[in-house]
Amino acid sequence: MDYEVLKFIWWVLIGVLLIGFSIMDGYNMGTANLLPFLSKDDTERRIMINAVAPHWDGNQVWLITSGGALFAAWPIAYATAFSGFYWAMVLVLFALLIRPMAFDYRSKLEDPRWRNAWDWGLFVSGAVPTLVFGVAFGNLFQGFGFELDSTMRSTFSEHFFHLLNPFAILCGLVSVSMLTTHGSVWQKLRAGDPIKQRASTVARYAAVMTLVLFTIGGFWVASIPGYEVTSQLDPAAVSNPLNKTVAIVESGRWMANYSLYPITLIAPALAYLGSIGVVLLAKSRFAGLTFVCSSLTLAGVILTAGFSLFPFIMPSSTMPDASLTLWDATSSHLTLSIMTFVAAIFVPIVLGYTIWCFYHLWGRVTAEHITENNHSLY
Repeated sequence: MDYEVLKFIWWVLIGVLLIGFSIMDGYNMGTANLLPFLSKDDTERRIMINAVAPHWDGNQVWLITSGGALFAAWPIAYATAFSGFYWAMVLVLFALLIRPMAFDYRSKLEDPRWRNAWDWGLFVSGAVPTLVFGVAFGNLFQGFGFELDSTMRSTFSEHFFHLLNPFAILCGLVSVSMLTTHGSVWQKLRAGDPIKQRASTVARYAAVMTLVLFTIGGFWVASIPGYEVTSQLDPAAVSNPLNKTVAIVESGRWMANYSLYPITLIAPALAYLGSIGVVLLAKSRFAGLTFVCSSLTLAGVILTAGFSLFPFIMPSSTMPDASLTLWDATSSHLTLSIMTFVAAIFVPIVLGYTIWCFYHLWGRVTAEHITENNHSLY
């Protein structure tokens, strides 16, 4: 298979992994965001927790797989991102480490203070990663302050607090609102009353907030200077980010791909249609269709960001020529070929056992179910 085609395939596959992670682990994080607020007593909190309990650890695999794919397919981007986002990644890591401890230890003691502390720990494990992931995407549009030397070693001129700029925070709020929507829709799908009814109301408000913040972000992106490759870039050449020239151009550049490739307009359309679908269906009995609409919202928002940035992966604000693109930041032809072969075998297997697990562990979690299985559930 041509090297150029392989590079594009892995840009698509990494995007699919990110969407898969946001959909599968997104309802876990969204539920954690809502846990201290949507429930009124310990039983209701246990209903919410056990609505995600059968699958939460399996859903984490999507994040691990995304990181592994990023390391193998885009090693320079992986190294640059993880060094530049070091403290942000550490923050996310510690937040995620709280989740398994909270799930396992929360119900070991009946002391309300003990359980309340772990409930807030679960909230942190959902809210912090949700916000940080959105902030990271927001910074992609503005460029990172990194430089590459001749050996592809990166150095950063920005610290952690530079990442917390107004536009990035807006993107973080988009992430929080859409995953909170997703979590509330999942609770509508899996939890019994009264959580189901409250979740329906929250889903409508969170979906409206997602629509509003996403629209504001779209207008804001249109006013941000973008990046453009100004030299001839050979997509089939050996990867070297320094073999090109990049210019920072006038505002509106990040919208150019939508006029060049009109089919990409399907991404923001999905985001809007999905959110509107949640608003219209949240109070209906079609919980499954509501979850599909929420999933389409997540896919639409992520695809919108990916299509806008194409072909850039990580633009550099201090050394634009070192900006990483999908054409010059990838692994070798042999590595991508082997990865494609492995993915063709194992991705269907993963999808198969995931569907099997959901099929056999399906059911609505009610207060009666919690009472009957008091010592075997979280």
